[in-house]
Amino acid sequence: MKFLLILGSVRDSSPPKPARLGLRIARACLKCLNAHYAEHQFELIDPLDYPFESIFKPHFSYAKNKVPDALELVSKKIQSADGYIMLSPEYNHSMSPALANLLNHFGSSLFSYKPSAIVTYSAGQWGGLRAAVGMRSFLSELGCLPVSAMIHVPNAQKVFMEDGNMQSDESQNSWFDYFSRTFNQLVWWAHASQNQREVIDPNKMIGDFKKDPSERNGP
Repeated sequence: MKFLLILGSVRDSSPPKPARLGLRIARACLKCLNAHYAEHQFELIDPLDYPFESIFKPHFSYAKNKVPDALELVSKKIQSADGYIMLSPEYNHSMSPALANLLNHFGSSLFSYKPSAIVTYSAGQWGGLRAAVGMRSFLSELGCLPVSAMIHVPNAQKVFMEDGNMQSDESQNSWFDYFSRTFNQLVWWAHASQNQREVIDPNKMIGDFKKDPSERNGP
């Protein structure tokens, strides 16, 4: 299966400042994932690698032959993935604007009927926990329901080095065990949803809202 790790930070630190804190967490997650789930594919989606238009316009608002290359590339990656890992710092007790902006460029049909996992971090003691609370409803509305276990990394700059390795060797197993509780759930649900999509096409069974928002209304 294929999973996307979507980084919700666009702060680009330059020397002599340390590397982006979110990128440290992303690299640590990828080390854990590649070590424990080698049969699957994991790809990092860094917003800095995919510059979108300066004026917000989502993928589905373009004519098919007018979609910007970066937007089309990310949409195909999202559609082909079997699950998602959403990585965010905490901004004003909420998920990062960078992550919300990236995800809002794409319709829920690309994400639907696949699981997601929430990973948050902070330079302080709470590990982005309050951002994760809001992410649950956001991701549920996209259709990629988050698994129950979450990952929170407090004091992240003291835990991980710039390459994603641990500051102390003896802590790696403990952190990877903690990560794996969430990732195990993600992989299990991804298997289950993949198998069920092959048996029953959810788009045909449930139907999509494609014409007008009023299709969601009750009688």
